[in-house]
Amino acid sequence: MASAVSSPAADMSSHHEVVPGPILLLGSPGAGKGTQAKELMKLWGIPQISTGDLLRSTAASGTDLGHQVKEIMEKGQLVTDELVNQMVAVRLTLPDCARGFILDGFPRTLAQADWLDAHLAKQTGAAGLPVVAVRIQVDYTQLLRRIAGRRNCPVCGTIYNIYLNPPKVPGICDLEGASLQQRSDDTEECFAGRMETYEKLTAPVIEHYRGQGRFFEVNGDQPVAEVAASIVSSVERLRA
Repeated sequence: MASAVSSPAADMSSHHEVVPGPILLLGSPGAGKGTQAKELMKLWGIPQISTGDLLRSTAASGTDLGHQVKEIMEKGQLVTDELVNQMVAVRLTLPDCARGFILDGFPRTLAQADWLDAHLAKQTGAAGLPVVAVRIQVDYTQLLRRIAGRRNCPVCGTIYNIYLNPPKVPGICDLEGASLQQRSDDTEECFAGRMETYEKLTAPVIEHYRGQGRFFEVNGDQPVAEVAASIVSSVERLRA
């Protein structure tokens, strides 16, 4: 197993010239993938490609592929690997992917990882570099606190955490005075189920990239800037 990379928070402007290529961010629910993707987007000027966003934009596109995806989603069915692969292939042709991109939620299965490797091998330039995978590792108890402690204001949308960022008055929004709400899937029971699904699905993907020497873990129990610096350091090592 590749050792975890830890790096102090620092000005990462010196890393701007690194050609990132395709990056797969892995992490269990609550690990902070979305936050870190935004940091990498700012640093390298590359897009985040989220499966959820891709499904919604494709369904609304009015294309033949979009009509197929929309029909499946309206029936509440799962979109097949074949269609997901087609959506990703189309997205990767856009100019903003030329220097690289951040993958979130894809590849989710070993079959998707195999398809992506084969697809990228046919490309040229930075977008044709092999995927490097970085997992943000966070302690289970800390993840549970992040998820189960989350509360939001139904009026202004401000998000609190009763453990990490509590409101001044328990259960009340500091700004609106409204009663805070908890999402139905932010309970401990739902979180345990999501973790089990995550581990089952991603384990083969992690082993796929680990076996090819294209995988690192970083410690996600650090401030945002330090986690971002660790991810950048990992990508640089994997691209070296």
